[in-house]
Amino acid sequence: MTKIITKSTLTCPECGQRELLEMPTDACQWFYQCTTCKTLLKPLKGDCCIFCSYGSVPCPPIQQSGSCSDCED
Repeated sequence: MTKIITKSTLTCPECGQRELLEMPTDACQWFYQCTTCKTLLKPLKGDCCIFCSYGSVPCPPIQQSGSCSDCED
């Protein structure tokens, strides 16, 4: 079994600010406000959360099973 990575560096697409964040392991995080430019980040179409769209590491459910059935819209 592969070890799940729980930290991801989130990069704001507007200003480029990078921040290391702890990902929730039991839910997807759909929104995050950039601490620098205050842009509200939302998942890109086809992604389940902000970490899958803007993070250096995809969310734990994606790492574990390749899908996120709990988070699909």
